[in-house]
Amino acid sequence: MNPLSDPQLQHTLSGVFRLVVPEIVLVGTACIVFLFGSIFNRRWIWFTTSLLGVIAAMVVAGTVKTATPEVLTTASIVPDAMGGFVRWVALISAAVLLFISWPEVNRSIAAEYYGCLLVAVAGTSLVGRANDLITLFLALELISIPTYILLYLPVRTKRNQEAAAKYFLLSVLSSAVLLFGFSYLYGLTGSTNIAVIVDTLTKANAEVLSPMALVGIVMVIAAIGFRITAVPFHFYAPDVYEGGPGGVVSMLAVLPKIAGFVALARVLGLVGSDSRHIPFDANTQLPLLLWILAILTITIGNVLALLQDNIRRMLAYSSVAHGGYMLIGIVVACSLPDATGNLRYGAEGLVTGPAVGGIDALLVYLVAYGLMTFGAFAVILYLSTPERSVDAIDDLAGLGQTHPISAGTMAIFLFSLIGLPLTAGFAGKLLLFVGAFTAPADTATMRNLYRLLAVVAAVNAAIGAYYYLRVIGVMYLRTALNPIRSSRSAPTLIGAVALAGATLFFGIFPQPIVNAARKAAPVPEIPSTTVAEAK
Repeated sequence: MNPLSDPQLQHTLSGVFRLVVPEIVLVGTACIVFLFGSIFNRRWIWFTTSLLGVIAAMVVAGTVKTATPEVLTTASIVPDAMGGFVRWVALISAAVLLFISWPEVNRSIAAEYYGCLLVAVAGTSLVGRANDLITLFLALELISIPTYILLYLPVRTKRNQEAAAKYFLLSVLSSAVLLFGFSYLYGLTGSTNIAVIVDTLTKANAEVLSPMALVGIVMVIAAIGFRITAVPFHFYAPDVYEGGPGGVVSMLAVLPKIAGFVALARVLGLVGSDSRHIPFDANTQLPLLLWILAILTITIGNVLALLQDNIRRMLAYSSVAHGGYMLIGIVVACSLPDATGNLRYGAEGLVTGPAVGGIDALLVYLVAYGLMTFGAFAVILYLSTPERSVDAIDDLAGLGQTHPISAGTMAIFLFSLIGLPLTAGFAGKLLLFVGAFTAPADTATMRNLYRLLAVVAAVNAAIGAYYYLRVIGVMYLRTALNPIRSSRSAPTLIGAVALAGATLFFGIFPQPIVNAARKAAPVPEIPSTTVAEAK
């Protein structure tokens, strides 16, 4: 019997395009911009067209209803809650990036710039719904390839060209490593479908997980580590952040992180799987590897940021440190051996379920990080001019007197990066730290390691406060020797103020993001019990 004659399978395959209509709208808009941009070189035309395309994608995303495919093991796209969350974050990010990148987009590159931006956003959205290794890889490349162009388009200095070349070469290398890791997973399971891979490896793990599976997943982690700037795959970040265009760097700081963490969670079986267990639990030592990566990334990122006098390089190492904070969410999620909430019982007696899950805390922090990172770069872009670029921290001296609105919004973003109360950064850090401190474990050793991770992260957050407060001190406690001239980039200022308002709003009232994140990645309800009661 021909498998394609199965009505359920036919329905699953034929309904794929309906599941990605908003992404099709984004790519279609990008094609229109590319096609007619060679005829009409007007920035406002392509800005408006791109913004209308994003709004149209939002309308479609909110109105077109899609059902979960009937045969999950053959579906390349899954419209689950996680995919919906990532889609909306990507679409809102697109609108924000259109506004804050206004100063660096001149009429000669507007069409190419906005078209590439829309394609990268479509790729980010697709990563959230990918249920197949091939689909996942293509979605990740939809982010990478436009980024190569964007890094080179706006300016043509030697520093800019060096940044574009470094990112291109290292990104290609990471893609090759990712494909090599995927080849191991395919070879072991005979399928590229993520649900099948997770289910097959879970059953294998019930006995002895193949060492080749661990080799494959370590390669995947290494390749994705490039996108999330995890140590030791972070070394490109300072040069690219310093030499790249500001708007592109802000996109590079956020969208690849969203895509990378969501892709990692899917491949590890932490979300989007109908299997009963995750394949890479504590027995595989994978949580310990991720624990080490998180510790190194947080600590090295914060320590190196202390040494920077260039604000872009400081934000680069800050981005590395925040990537480490986000890894805490993956570590915590790996501590939940059963994706359905059934905890294995060890020999340590009382085992308490988490008040906070790892993936939901990660999603909340991704949103908070996006707000404050977009905002910080928006202020830098607003203050920079073709004659004078804001690069050094000392360039911001006296900003509180000369540009009070810019200084105020920058202070809000820096306070949020620190994680002070009443900011979105505080809500995100609190959930991650609580999740790590309450993570369940089969042994006292692992439980203590999770708690140590929370303590190390909290100490590093205090260390990070120094270099953020240093910038605030320069803005308000020093006098400018060469004051920054007023900028006429109204869209960028509007974007910065809106982001500052959102940072404060979600810091005071974080419940909307928390609820959306928990809907996308429900927190397992694990009752407290003892070994004797379990038996």
